[in-house]
Amino acid sequence: MKIGVRKPSLKKAIKASTTGKAKRAVKKAVNPLYGKKGVGLAKNPKRAVKNAVYKKTTVGVKDLLK
Repeated sequence: MKIGVRKPSLKKAIKASTTGKAKRAVKKAVNPLYGKKGVGLAKNPKRAVKNAVYKKTTVGVKDLLK
């Protein structure tokens, strides 16, 4: 498990910022559980716990600039 500063990815940052509101609206219309809190824990508990630990033990570049 990584601890410390995450390596920034410009490609992923652009991808995340350009994924449109319409695309998320379509996903929500098709899947009523899309975007709800706690669904990740129900679908894949092992991955959800791993992601929670990762989020608490690492920091991003934006966090450092604040």
